Amino acid sequence: MMKKTASFFLCLIGVLLATSLTGCKSPGINPAGVYGEGIGVYDGSIPLGENRFVGGNEYPGLFDPVLFAYDSAQVSSGERAKVEAVASHLKQNPSNAIILEGHCDERGSREYNLALGERRALAVRTYLIGLGIASDRTQTKSYGEESPAVLGHDGAAWSQNRRGEFVLYY
Repeated sequence: MMKKTASFFLCLIGVLLATSLTGCKSPGINPAGVYGEGIGVYDGSIPLGENRFVGGNEYPGLFDPVLFAYDSAQVSSGERAKVEAVASHLKQNPSNAIILEGHCDERGSREYNLALGERRALAVRTYLIGLGIASDRTQTKSYGEESPAVLGHDGAAWSQNRRGEFVLYY
């Protein structure tokens, strides 16, 4: 009788734990489509659509995109100066905030690339926070492979599409 009772309680705890984990959505995680295609951490504190400047392709020279190695979400030593330049700007302009967009090349599934793009954006965010930027001034969004910087199906195009871009709000 004791074994049956213990087994019952272990099963009950397992069911409750599984239900609570699958039934809850992480706070701050944006499902695809809420503020554009992609996924990311967005809590509403940055006024999307107002006073927006984008580095990379839209406004070249504002902030250069951080490029990533294949299947990597690590900010390489050669790319850190780009993040440091953004941190310097944010320190000099305390009313500015930034959304970090993660992008991938076309290889891999849509789901995998959305997750990799988010890891890339989070890696840049973590580096910015480590440089003294308040976490509430940074948010992330992943586009996966959906928004290539360069069209093409070769290494040259793929290397430019594996990137993190900065969207500045002031």
